[in-house]
Amino acid sequence: MWFRPLAWDYAIRNLFRRPMRTLLTLAALTVVILLVFVVVGFIRGLEKNLEVSGQSDTVLIFSLGMGENLEYSSIPMRSSDLIAASIPGIRQRQGQKYVSPELYLGTEVGTPAMAQPAMGLVRGITPEVLLVRSRIQIEEGDWPTAGEVLVGRMAAVKLGLKKNAIRPGDTVEFEGRSWKVSGIFSATGGAFESEVWCRLDELQQAMKRQDLSLVALRLANSGDFSDVDLFCKERLDLELQATRETEYYAGLQRDYGPIRWLAWLVVLLVSGAGILAGLNTMYGAVVGRIPELAMLQTLGFVRRAILLSLIQEGLLLAASASLLATLIALTIFNGASVRFTMGAFALRIDNVCILVGCGVGFLLGFIGSLPPAVRALRMAVVDGLKSV
Repeated sequence: MWFRPLAWDYAIRNLFRRPMRTLLTLAALTVVILLVFVVVGFIRGLEKNLEVSGQSDTVLIFSLGMGENLEYSSIPMRSSDLIAASIPGIRQRQGQKYVSPELYLGTEVGTPAMAQPAMGLVRGITPEVLLVRSRIQIEEGDWPTAGEVLVGRMAAVKLGLKKNAIRPGDTVEFEGRSWKVSGIFSATGGAFESEVWCRLDELQQAMKRQDLSLVALRLANSGDFSDVDLFCKERLDLELQATRETEYYAGLQRDYGPIRWLAWLVVLLVSGAGILAGLNTMYGAVVGRIPELAMLQTLGFVRRAILLSLIQEGLLLAASASLLATLIALTIFNGASVRFTMGAFALRIDNVCILVGCGVGFLLGFIGSLPPAVRALRMAVVDGLKSV
């Protein structure tokens, strides 16, 4: 051993010698790490929401030039039958092709408990939607009949309500009609969970429309996307364009890129503020122990050994704060609902989030203990023994 370190329990006993200072430092570190958990959980939740919303074998066909604004798309009602009859390679079972005509829009949705309606997402569908959207599962209730709607489990959050505010048997209102909630569906955390689904023909009657917003289809293993793209380019009279569903949601992820970068900037700023707070706290703790540190040098402990012990104290505090923040985040914040423009999603405290949060915590403990320890140890031993 090229230098003799201090005993392992010396740093631990020092933490309990000043319990109030230790508790305050622990609380400050825990708050900083919790903020990091919340911001990273927001990023992970948003990414997961868009990632699971698309399937690689699903193709969306909608109006030419609409980009990613499906709610403004309008294509003829006959497009659905033409697509099913003209494009080869569409998956089918017992003669039923996996083609789903849909009418999708953002409109004001209200409930009797709401003082004012809020902007919600409504999709008119047919039973074929379950062939194309294979991740949809009805959690409670039944498939909607006339005058009924099927509500995603995050639809209430999208309307500014609590997650379980809308239940089967309740009533929602949109497009001048009241609709009875027949059931609740989930979509493995995807964007569909923020929507309200009703029968396509009833939504068209309510809106006095005879068109569609899009047609979604699933390709068979032998199917080729180029056949769908070729159909859209040949039928100039229909003015259609096609895109894979995964590419559509990848485009939305790119649109939300600035928000994710802003969130990472918040993580950086919070970490910086935490390091400054840690420096201030550790400066106070170390400066008050200058005579003690000088005495250790008098007893023969080299400065590297004392520096290692001070870093050990900082890391012990950071580890305790990281553990406490992780427990709080998993208990309180994991799965918390967040409302945003295109729907709602849940905060996701996953392994990546825990890795980033705990990494920031240990960084705070390490960097926060270095400058004050170096400053104290640079002082001459005689001056350190004389200081009060």
